[in-house]
Amino acid sequence: MPASFLPKSIAQLTESTSIALAQSIQREAITTPLSSGPIATTYVRQGSGNTPILLIHGFDSSLFEFRRLLPLLAAENETWAVDLLGFGFTERAAGLAFSPRAIESHLYYFWKTLISQPVILVGASMGGAAAIDFTLNYPEAVKQLVLIDSAGFAISSNKGKFLIPPLGYLATSFLRNPKIRQRISVNAYFDKNLASQDAQTCAALHLEMPNWNQALIAFTKSGGYGGFGEKLSQIQQQTLILWGKQDRILGTADAEKFARAIANSQLIWIPDCGHVPHLEKPQTTAQHILEFITKSGLTQKN
Repeated sequence: MPASFLPKSIAQLTESTSIALAQSIQREAITTPLSSGPIATTYVRQGSGNTPILLIHGFDSSLFEFRRLLPLLAAENETWAVDLLGFGFTERAAGLAFSPRAIESHLYYFWKTLISQPVILVGASMGGAAAIDFTLNYPEAVKQLVLIDSAGFAISSNKGKFLIPPLGYLATSFLRNPKIRQRISVNAYFDKNLASQDAQTCAALHLEMPNWNQALIAFTKSGGYGGFGEKLSQIQQQTLILWGKQDRILGTADAEKFARAIANSQLIWIPDCGHVPHLEKPQTTAQHILEFITKSGLTQKN
């Protein structure tokens, strides 16, 4: 049975991977410097192995983003997925800051509390930017880095600072609209048939969590993740860059730029695939990640 803190609409899930992930979600009270009380943090942990994999989702998303990829990776490695601060089903307590700095701190204390050993860090879209940020600030916590159609190269303007009431609530109401979310989902895939009703349910479940709109407005007003520019050259970890050849959300130009900026990196294009290879081509994505780990001699089954 899914945990009681999850929305009741979770009963509408139909895909076996979605249902299985819902039944695996756990919550842990994570103590951080961000607040006087612990932050109830949602995560999934499956599999076993010597070097854990940690999956980080994208903007206005949740760990459901990894419903198809996680079990494939967990067949050979201990694999985690976590809901970042301000996103997914992790607690959005009043008074918390929802910004890249706060996300980085919360992620560190999640890692320190539950994992506490170097990980293979996998970030998709905005999660890629979060993974880069974490790697730069806590290099000792990251053994290898995997970026999937990652944000974080281009410099973006902070238009979010103009989201004053009622503009902020209008913006989040726009994102709550099922037709808008379905349009975004369709654009994320190369194969439009994958933008199913189950996919739409997965993408909208976290909207029912308390303070979803306030946290999203606060994150946007913080400026979110800009481009890392020359800092990318500081990444020493071996880095795998996976990119959907038909990405219509971020485009494809930044893939080569990441590969040039990160010295110890490898770029692999995934054909007939849009912005979400982990959902559209999970077997191919898992194969590339597992081969990347194996070639580095990091995989050793128990």
